[in-house]
Amino acid sequence: MTGSTETTKARRSDATRAAILTAARERFAADGYERATIRAIAADANIDPSMVMRYYGNKEKLFAAAAEFDLRLPELTGVPREEVGARLTAHLVDRWEHDDTLMALLRAAVTNQAAAERMRQLFAAQLGPVVAALVEDRAEAPVRAGLVATQALGFALTRYVLCLPPVVALDRAAVVAWLGPTIQRYLTGERGE
Repeated sequence: MTGSTETTKARRSDATRAAILTAARERFAADGYERATIRAIAADANIDPSMVMRYYGNKEKLFAAAAEFDLRLPELTGVPREEVGARLTAHLVDRWEHDDTLMALLRAAVTNQAAAERMRQLFAAQLGPVVAALVEDRAEAPVRAGLVATQALGFALTRYVLCLPPVVALDRAAVVAWLGPTIQRYLTGERGE
């Protein structure tokens, strides 16, 4: 096999993987983990289901790959202390509003233990260090990060999964005004503005 043939094959393989992951994220977001099927994901990607199995092995491994997610949390140590709650809240709302992957993970986490574990890992690994950098007593960081997660996940569940009308109706500024002070207290022990 020539070098250009191997390169072409690798590009096709990468394109196939990308198509599968895109289809999986959309299907998991729309149907949740339990109802999404390998066949439906393959159909969405316009490939044979055996290709999904070839690249990912099973539905759980496909979900794990599709659920890779970066919260892209802002650096808060340079933000005025009284604004960190509002800044983090605004960022989290923006992430929920613009990423189907996180939505798929949330929907799946409600009914699937592996997805719930992935959500726990994601928030611990990404939110934990941000909170630890802000608190005076680092021993409190895991509890404080967990409490921030209660607000972020509870908000997302009621707004995007359960579609509770009063929560859905809130605009971004209202969400920040309501949740920001609570997250501020969890981050700093202060009420915030």
